[in-house]
Amino acid sequence: MKLQLPGQSLVLLIGPSGSGRSTLASRHFPPTDVLSESSGSTSPEATLHADVAARLARGAFTVIDGVPLSAESRKRWMALAREHHVPLVAVVLDLPEALLLERNRLRPGTSARGLRNQVQQLQNALRSLPKEGFKHIHVLTPEAVDAVEFERQRVPSHRQDEHGPFDIIGDIHGCFEELKALLTKLGYAVAPRADGARGFDVGVPAGRKVVFLGDLIDRGPGVTEVLRLVMGMVEAGTALCVPGNHEIKLLKKLRGKDVRVARGLAMTLEQLEREPPEFSGAVADFIEARSPHYVLDDGRLVVAHAGLKESMHGRDSTEMRDFALYGETTGEADAYGLPVRADWAEQYRGSAVVVYGHTSVPEAEWVHNTVCLDTGCVFGGKLTALRYPERELVSVPALREHWQSRKPLHPAP
Repeated sequence: MKLQLPGQSLVLLIGPSGSGRSTLASRHFPPTDVLSESSGSTSPEATLHADVAARLARGAFTVIDGVPLSAESRKRWMALAREHHVPLVAVVLDLPEALLLERNRLRPGTSARGLRNQVQQLQNALRSLPKEGFKHIHVLTPEAVDAVEFERQRVPSHRQDEHGPFDIIGDIHGCFEELKALLTKLGYAVAPRADGARGFDVGVPAGRKVVFLGDLIDRGPGVTEVLRLVMGMVEAGTALCVPGNHEIKLLKKLRGKDVRVARGLAMTLEQLEREPPEFSGAVADFIEARSPHYVLDDGRLVVAHAGLKESMHGRDSTEMRDFALYGETTGEADAYGLPVRADWAEQYRGSAVVVYGHTSVPEAEWVHNTVCLDTGCVFGGKLTALRYPERELVSVPALREHWQSRKPLHPAP
């Protein structure tokens, strides 16, 4: 029995006295990864909290042995995990009361009445954990305790060993002809597949790799061609791709969720309907497999569709995913009825270069080591790439205005 644990997470071992938490911890985790909240701990509560916070701040996998069974105790660990954007995992040892009573018979300080109270608290916890925000809950019976193995998963965003050089391309929105022109200008060779299958063979110059910043779809005329090219390059290992908010909405629709189909998405669905049925399934699988952001080049480069604050680099949390996909808004609307974006880039002071798209700008400009590459190609602007590490911006003009934006790309002076 092999259980997957996120490689960067806070793991709580939960169980009554005598359930074997410490034995499980010593058998499966290095001692340096395990901290204790048991009553006999040499670390007072405040010190333990500070120690765990310091470990999570540097991204260290951390196990806490002996978490009290109260919801209040779990609540403070949930808050700490959210603060550091790491998943919180519950490993629950659910053993029969009779076995626990036998194990505790000779233990000092544990009465049968107290143990029965702990067993009841554990059953309450099992019902409550999903409502408390735990996304990873593993319940171990006596048989499972003996058979279990834990395997740490690589954090999907961690690609520090990829050094490029990269060509990072902003929001395409179905502008296939412009994408071909930009890739050609960057030195790539795009041609129909030699085997006659639908798709493209892309020749890559000098070992470079493309990074697509999401929003491949909607609004433009060549959505399926863009998808075939990007999916083919990712499969061939010559590209990376993060999803945009438009892909996530399409994924929900393709998976049967109830979503509002606006005109842009309707165009994508119409183009997909002209494809073989299995293509839509492949598109959904492709989107679902993408990481919301990547940390590349030994941490010197971060890519995300809508950007990412430094505290979220390389992390995995709901807040990180939402920021990477949608950015941050002030809660206000501008004169065009569009949400006002919070200027996170103006506050950014991180050492990593952050490259993103999502919000159309007339020109790609550097702001505190960040740059937005969405230059509104589908709105009649241009399609822009950043050559990294050269920091060279390369663009091609839109062939025409494919979609009229409510907000002008070049506002009147």
